Amino acid sequence: MSPAPIVRFAPSPTGRIHIGNARTALLNWLFARRNGGVFVLRFDDTDFERSKTEYADSIEQDLAWLGVEPDLVRRQSERMAFYDDAAAKLKALGRLYPAWETPEELDRRRKRQQALGRPPVYDRAALRLTDDDRAALEAAGRKPHWRFRLDPGTVRWTDLVRGPSHIDCGSLSDPVLRRENGAYLYTLPSVVDDIELGVTHVIRGEDHVTNTAVQIQLFEALAGRAPEFGHHNLLTDAAGEGLSKRTGALSIASLREKGVEPLAVAALAVLVGSAEAVRPVASLDELAGLVDLGNLSRGAARFDEAELDALSARTLHAAPYAAVADRLAAIGVAGSNAEAFWQAVRGNVARLADAADWLGVVEGAVAPVVEDPAFLALAADRLPAGDWDRTTWAEWTNVLKAETGRKGRDLYHPLRLALTGRESGPELAALLPLIGRARATARLRAPSS
Repeated sequence: MSPAPIVRFAPSPTGRIHIGNARTALLNWLFARRNGGVFVLRFDDTDFERSKTEYADSIEQDLAWLGVEPDLVRRQSERMAFYDDAAAKLKALGRLYPAWETPEELDRRRKRQQALGRPPVYDRAALRLTDDDRAALEAAGRKPHWRFRLDPGTVRWTDLVRGPSHIDCGSLSDPVLRRENGAYLYTLPSVVDDIELGVTHVIRGEDHVTNTAVQIQLFEALAGRAPEFGHHNLLTDAAGEGLSKRTGALSIASLREKGVEPLAVAALAVLVGSAEAVRPVASLDELAGLVDLGNLSRGAARFDEAELDALSARTLHAAPYAAVADRLAAIGVAGSNAEAFWQAVRGNVARLADAADWLGVVEGAVAPVVEDPAFLALAADRLPAGDWDRTTWAEWTNVLKAETGRKGRDLYHPLRLALTGRESGPELAALLPLIGRARATARLRAPSS
């Protein structure tokens, strides 16, 4: 039996996460959920200038709103000693070496290589320096950056999304793992943490494919083996433009503020660009059952807010009372009639907040629209006695039909306008018992304006 998977979502807290980031988080969390695994939220916060506590807090809030609950939370800023130990190990293995070129010198070399028709790959000139050369550079005040020496050959892996994959390491420059100022770039801390956490599957966007060969070699150098990798397709906006934390486009916070249903956001974020049809789901567990990394498309997928709005409404229309009871109570929908009220109005709300408008129609001061005062006065006189339920509407309107000969719109529309002040809305068979006799009578007998 395979061990339970351990996956991670590793955002940099340098801004608010957008729907593309949420896609990665959800794919990891749902994969763990489906397979009885562990989901780790790891903040890659080694960029001390741009990383902010408020962004980390907002990321946790956004994930919680989506229903994503981490089993562990880690922060790279608290783990620098582990990266120093790994760097020392790589130096001892001869895989991490100092290089003194400035960015300007490297740029000139790349341009020369390109002019000669050669790939702009670092030529490992630093490995040819003598002790005297290095001493002279240090005496001149130069500080080295540190590069990881790649083994030659092709790195192959079976991608969970893309299938058999490979990268020729001869086409890559030895990557810089540590800057001149001692700061680590993303690559080494990520691998060190994945090893320490026992990560078994790295599920991330396809923009990281080119990093995979380097990271597999790092895993093998430090731990002997690498986890499995899966690179999912990316999301764009409706116009096909890429998403960025810097622009705030389609941020989770903005969708939450708009009142979009979190289940709809999760369903569209995960199902768009896959073999599964985009549709409402009743729970994240149901969504987890639909996630198959092998069914994701290879092309970018467009996340359309208009499609999200429609899906959000459909999600609400199917939502049972228990799923929204707490949120309804927060906007004043509570008490013994709360469930019946929700059943009556849910098909007429696009946002859950719209339920408050219908609560006002049921219990508030409605301005009746009076088209035919004589008919409405008769209707008030014929309101059924006794307790009201969903059968009351049919009983009442059948009496009015028999007495007046009205039918269809001529019968029903004046009653709707008087009882609700609206041209359309929920079925009156469901609303009438909630409106109640006293309010119904008052609205039917309201003077014409």
